[in-house]
Amino acid sequence: MSAALSFRDLKVWFGEGRDHVMAVKGATFEVARGESFGLVGESGSGKSTIMRALTGLAPDWSGEMAVDSRPVPQGPKRDAAFYKKVQMVFQDPYASLHPRHSIDQVLSETLKLHGYTDIERRIEKLLSDVGLGPAFRFRYPHQLSGGQRQRVAIARALAPEPEILLLDEPTSALDVSVQAEILNLLSDLRSEHDLTFLMVSHNLSVVAHMCSQSAVMQQGEIVELLTTEDLRRHAARHPYTQRLLRAAEGYVRDEDAAGGAEAVA
Repeated sequence: MSAALSFRDLKVWFGEGRDHVMAVKGATFEVARGESFGLVGESGSGKSTIMRALTGLAPDWSGEMAVDSRPVPQGPKRDAAFYKKVQMVFQDPYASLHPRHSIDQVLSETLKLHGYTDIERRIEKLLSDVGLGPAFRFRYPHQLSGGQRQRVAIARALAPEPEILLLDEPTSALDVSVQAEILNLLSDLRSEHDLTFLMVSHNLSVVAHMCSQSAVMQQGEIVELLTTEDLRRHAARHPYTQRLLRAAEGYVRDEDAAGGAEAVA
């Protein structure tokens, strides 16, 4: 069976000349159909840049990317079939929603853009799928909590009935009390809609909960591929991954210091 997503020697850069920055350096990995795959690492490691290259938001890249074995074209342009198959949920649910558009307008516009005509029924179904009732339909983003806004963003991503969701830190802008609700919602939706997830996070516990396999990134490079069991058993081989795992535990003893203890950031 072919992979839902595949990346081969992907390089992504920004700027030219003295301003040139190589953000992703030869990333290679595959995401199987129905899998939830994580990209983990510190801020600036290139995780989100891979997603942006895939969707055309970072147009300067080389190497190979494919969706269901279909090569992704160079440059920013993607055809309608791509966006019907691949959708993205962004980190900040307020910034990703138009502040002057009601939830009805947000979802209606997306559905019409993808050629659907039974708008009323689909909006009701989308709101139900993400745990929001009909009372939310004519509200505006500023009238919703952060978690409710992210549910709307997820509903918008589900509107064209995609097969693949790109999740860019989907809970990091939310209160801790709400994060688990959104993660559980995403898990349920993946099961119900047979979705494939590519998920970016700096939170190893989130990745261990959501993903069956992960790629650890440092300074634009994938340094290690780990299964969820590897993460839970702390079976990392690369020193950077080992440091991330120690950091996730909070305060640990610095074995190199003489009897001191420090926090690993």
